[in-house]
Amino acid sequence: MRAIIVVATIFLSTTESVPVARLKPRPTNVGCRAPLQRCRSVVTRFLPRLVVSAASGNATLTAVPGIKVGHHTLTGRPTGCTVVLVEAGVTAGVDVRGAAPATRDTDLLKPEKMVQQVYGIALSGGSLFGLASADGVLRFLEDKKVGIAYGGMRIPIVPGASIFDLGVGDGKVRPAADCGYRAAQAAGDAPVTEGSVGAGAGATLGKFAGMDRAMKSGVGSAAVTMPDGLIVAALVVANPLGDVIDPNTGKVIAGVRTADGRGLADARVLVRSGARRVAGSGNSTIGVVATNARLTKAQAAYLAQLTDDGYARAIWPIHTEVDGDTVFALATGGKPGGVDMISLGALAADVMASAVMRAATQATGLPGLPAVRDLR
Repeated sequence: MRAIIVVATIFLSTTESVPVARLKPRPTNVGCRAPLQRCRSVVTRFLPRLVVSAASGNATLTAVPGIKVGHHTLTGRPTGCTVVLVEAGVTAGVDVRGAAPATRDTDLLKPEKMVQQVYGIALSGGSLFGLASADGVLRFLEDKKVGIAYGGMRIPIVPGASIFDLGVGDGKVRPAADCGYRAAQAAGDAPVTEGSVGAGAGATLGKFAGMDRAMKSGVGSAAVTMPDGLIVAALVVANPLGDVIDPNTGKVIAGVRTADGRGLADARVLVRSGARRVAGSGNSTIGVVATNARLTKAQAAYLAQLTDDGYARAIWPIHTEVDGDTVFALATGGKPGGVDMISLGALAADVMASAVMRAATQATGLPGLPAVRDLR
């Protein structure tokens, strides 16, 4: 019998309940001594929402057969790389909504361009500097003789995107080609490790009132398998200017803290009251949606657009002039037959919204940057 992942309310991946005791702050995270008491009920309600009946228990991006994910973290800063590999090749599309993107080879994904398949997606910290990490992914795939055949060689197509995390730690420490290569080496089809790892190691959120009132973020992933075998999955590095919202309740999960550090200010309230944004933070939310459906390149581009709605549901504000929000869409074609783009797009937006919430709730705090899991 085909394994089915049933998602209750939202598509979140966890196979065990997380007791409140695990959410106590770590002694090293001293930057926010006052507990965010308003959010405790949100955290304990939010984490264990996925009911999994699949034997594998995989409700992350690698639930789609043929997709591998690997991280490499530069712990000294922190920052890092997250690589999505599809060595057999995959139809891809992209949607870039933020006004300040750091991207690579996204033009190749336009439907009218020649390239029909890509072999990986490179996500990283380090802003424009971090785009160099894709060179290492290319080298890894070339060593494995993966890519488009040309003149006796293989040319792997690996688009990429980076978040701006240079304000966390030493901004001169940036992911380079070696980081991408190591992330590719680490790639596998096991459930994706979430939290403050790889490209999400330096990710933050809730920066409207400045970094002094921001929170830690990271990598999140979610997936759903439908009764007919359709799989839709997402992975995101959430690094937004805005707050992370639970679209089912409309409540803030993580975001701008109040001035005393005891609660969440709610960026919606701040903006509507006329508060001005504090400049100086770096942003961008970048992610990948994948499906085993068979899509054309134009349909993959459209799927990326529809998936971006998941950002809009779970982040406020989103797509600002200081965010470089980007979604890559991958379609492996493993499920034969046609596809209902309406249902596929709706599911994609849902799993992406859930992945964003996972990125917030699975992060680990840093001094001065508490995470949701640090709440008492």
